[in-house]
Formats: sequence, C-alpha cells, structure tokens
Amino acid sequence: MNAASFSSLSPDHQRLQALVGAWRGEEEVAATQWADGGTATSEVLSEAQFGGLFVVQRYRQRRDGTISFGAHSVFGFDQTNGVVTMHQFDSMGFVPGSPATGTWSGSELDLERSSPRGSARVIYNFDDADTYRMRLYFKPAGSDAWQDMVSGVYRRVSPSPINGF
Repeated sequence: MNAASFSSLSPDHQRLQALVGAWRGEEEVAATQWADGGTATSEVLSEAQFGGLFVVQRYRQRRDGTISFGAHSVFGFDQTNGVVTMHQFDSMGFVPGSPATGTWSGSELDLERSSPRGSARVIYNFDDADTYRMRLYFKPAGSDAWQDMVSGVYRRVSPSPINGF
C-alpha cells in the first residue's frame, strides 16, 4: 500500500507512513552485555497495514555476513492517550509487558519502554523522505545513566534486494 492513498487517516497516523518502505542501514553497535562492539549492516522492510492505521516493520542485522539480530515491530497511534506506540518482538526472546510509547518533535520520533530489566529508548530522526537515523539506548534497572546500544543511518532502497525477508 502506498502512503499517498491514506488521505482519510488522522495526521498522527499519516506521520507513521514515514517508516514505510525498504531500507538498508549502516550501524555502529556498542559493546554491551548482549553484544560485542563493532559495525553491522541492516535491512528494514516496513509496510502499512489496515489502511495505514499500523506500520509493521521487519528488521534484521548482519555482522560478519551472518544474521545477528532480528525484530518485528508494530507501530500505531493511540488516539486516546495521544502517543505513538511500538510493540516489538525480537530474537532476544523477551516478551514485552507493554509497548514503547512516545511522541514526535519535528522530524524526530522518540519512544521509550520500561521493563524489570530497565528502560529502552529509541529515537528515529528523518533527515528527508529517503534517509533516517536511529539511536537505541538502554538504562539498566536502578541506574540513571543511558547506555548507547546501536546507532545507524538508513537509506531507502528498492524492495527487491531485501525480498528474502
């Protein structure tokens, strides 16, 4: 589905369409308890669902030619509470107790989620229609300090190179 056909969506749902498309990313992975530091590449395929009310995103990260991490996310807009939501399931296997929630500020989408392990924050910054940047942070339970996890730049590509999802 093309985002241009969603004129009946609320302005907040329309903003989610910035995620729609096929993307290739170059990432910097910080050394953490879950991963060694270094570089990675990623492929992201995001599609509008249910007339654009939700965006379903599939993500996979490669390090040294091998898939090292994968995630499926569902983005939506909670009209009652006025926040963007992101339900994410990933190859780490933790079941989220609640979605990440957040808001837009200009071209930046800032989402945060807490669990017994700590808090995660992801910031998407859309430079233009064909490029965005993402930064993921983690704050362990009981800590006040955010730790870098992953940062990357993602560029729109033709869906054909990543159809293997």
